[in-house]
Amino acid sequence: MMPEERPAHGVGRFLESPPVLPSFPLIARVAAFRDVAETMMFAAIGGLSLGLLGIPAGYLSGSIVAVACASLAGRPMHVPTPMMRVLIVLIGVSLGSVVTPETVRGVASYPVSIAVLLAATVVICVAGTVYLRFVHGWDTLTAYLSSVPGGLSQVMALAVEFKADVRAIAIVQTIRVIILAVGLPALFAALGLVHGMSRPARSTFEMSQSGELAILVAVSAIVAVIAHRIRFPGGLLFGAMLTSAALHGADILHVAMPWWVYSTAMIAFGAVSGARFNNTPIRLLLRFLGAAFGVFAVAVVITAGFAFLLLRLLDIPVAEVMVAYAPGAVDAMLLLALALNFDPVYVGTHHLVRIFFVMVGTPFVVRWRSQPKAAPPPATSPRDDFDD
Repeated sequence: MMPEERPAHGVGRFLESPPVLPSFPLIARVAAFRDVAETMMFAAIGGLSLGLLGIPAGYLSGSIVAVACASLAGRPMHVPTPMMRVLIVLIGVSLGSVVTPETVRGVASYPVSIAVLLAATVVICVAGTVYLRFVHGWDTLTAYLSSVPGGLSQVMALAVEFKADVRAIAIVQTIRVIILAVGLPALFAALGLVHGMSRPARSTFEMSQSGELAILVAVSAIVAVIAHRIRFPGGLLFGAMLTSAALHGADILHVAMPWWVYSTAMIAFGAVSGARFNNTPIRLLLRFLGAAFGVFAVAVVITAGFAFLLLRLLDIPVAEVMVAYAPGAVDAMLLLALALNFDPVYVGTHHLVRIFFVMVGTPFVVRWRSQPKAAPPPATSPRDDFDD
């Protein structure tokens, strides 16, 4: 039986849930600062707990888990947008700084790898849609948007525009991000593919390099802002990363972000993913949990199959292929590449191509699937039990 379509009036509350503040400006600022400070406290506790134990990408995954648990427990977890943007730029600079001239020479192997990735993306979307449609009884549009690996902001905008089940899509997509960010490092450790938290070779920083570091950050930030202004997908992250990568790959600059800066950025950025569960009732989460794990399992099986095919064709480290082919969670995957000393150009290029592919193709698919619903009858569905 097809699920009823839900009104989208609760979307903003789930997707971006800043704390409800008093009307007095000073009290509002104090309350906002308190909520952000509490969020960072949970992030630090979780991130340091796993990071100092040497768990791969522990600073990131520990932060995500701690803040997500606090959010589900009802605490007002919140990361301000300006702070999040600064973190993204710092992460991009850190990612690009591990590129070397030798890394750039490896780009020749990318076309075959990218072609296999795009084929995997198409199969993931089709198989995920079929799974949710026939196993969980979701309507085709909601099932497709829940299966798309990446492009969350665009996916949610299309869900609102075409009146899909927005909360179902948001929960499924968010759970996928959390599983990837937390589960992949644990999987790598269990399989012996990585050994603890490694740092890039250039992470040593000396005070005499302060001027060079300032140039690196300034130039990368300027390009990131420009990319963001022109609406380049992931402009802040990719703008900063590609600029830093170009400066290091061309052997112009040699300084890297101090390790304690990018470790702090990992902890703080983990809070961004964890805070997505703000104002999410446990009942609502459990309602879509089975669908989320099921469609994620479908994506993982398909990704593994195509990754195995690629490894038969090219000699590329298994763990790097897994991170580059991960179905979504681009920010977390690039951070994971940094944390585990993988090739960020290889990983970043694949995620960027996938994002472009999804962004270009998804609107056409959604509009094509929505044509029969051009003039739907007036909504008569009952009130959602979870709209408190």
